[in-house]
Amino acid sequence: MNFTNSPDWQQSHNFNIEKKSAERKTLVVVIITLITMLAEIIAGWIFGSMALFSDGLHMGTHASALSISLISYILARKLSKDTRFTFGTWKIEILGAYTSALILGLMGLFVLIISIQRFFNPVNINYNYAILVAAIGLVVNVISALILQHNRNEEKDLNLKSAYLHVIVDGLTSIFAIIALLGAKYLNLQFLDPLMGIVSAFLIFRWTYSLIRDTASILLDKQTDLTLTESIIKAIESDGESKVIDLHLWKLASEKYASIICVKTNGEHNLEEYKSRLKDFKELAHINIEIQRGK
Repeated sequence: MNFTNSPDWQQSHNFNIEKKSAERKTLVVVIITLITMLAEIIAGWIFGSMALFSDGLHMGTHASALSISLISYILARKLSKDTRFTFGTWKIEILGAYTSALILGLMGLFVLIISIQRFFNPVNINYNYAILVAAIGLVVNVISALILQHNRNEEKDLNLKSAYLHVIVDGLTSIFAIIALLGAKYLNLQFLDPLMGIVSAFLIFRWTYSLIRDTASILLDKQTDLTLTESIIKAIESDGESKVIDLHLWKLASEKYASIICVKTNGEHNLEEYKSRLKDFKELAHINIEIQRGK
């Protein structure tokens, strides 16, 4: 049996909207990041600058994380008509965002460990090269952030948010690095470099926690929209005879849900009547209702 294409009579499982714009944005940022990475690695090797060389490798980790977001978009689009994905492919994007958040958290941990070590074991810094590298990184990240900036239709796209956070975090660390390097170079405030690293790490942890919380809730089918749940119950029980005794609600896309509802009633209400009470709930892409009769 061919599972990869839905027959004409079957309901579409593609609940997610096309995200070509977000996919293109992410692709452009990945290309910019890869070009910057190669340029810094080559320049660092030719000019003997470990600062440039190491920042090029650092750009490589961001390119990898951004590529996860890009691949997630591509897979979600390519597999959108594959009926083996019973409730669509949106969660591929969420899984990509979750993975990207974990990588971001590991980066934060690495920055924290290195910064603490630098407090006790300071190293000599070539300030001119280091400031140049931080400035290059900042320019690249500002351009990338402008490209990835959300419009109204993309504000709930967690996969795009994860890519955006990677860029914002890297840009912020570049700003902190420039402040610290200038302070150390001109005011001899050597402690600023590791201190800014620690501040950056905790900001990374805060944003990472927020993204992991949001994506994990979706992957685990946690019911987060209690207002919608209460509205569904109120609509079903509007006759005064029906009682919702079980309700399952989970996300299929950013604004689409599937539902399984078990109703107990003493009346003669039928399935179509209950479904008609939910006709104004445009968020419900799948509705499955079970009726139990009797007291």
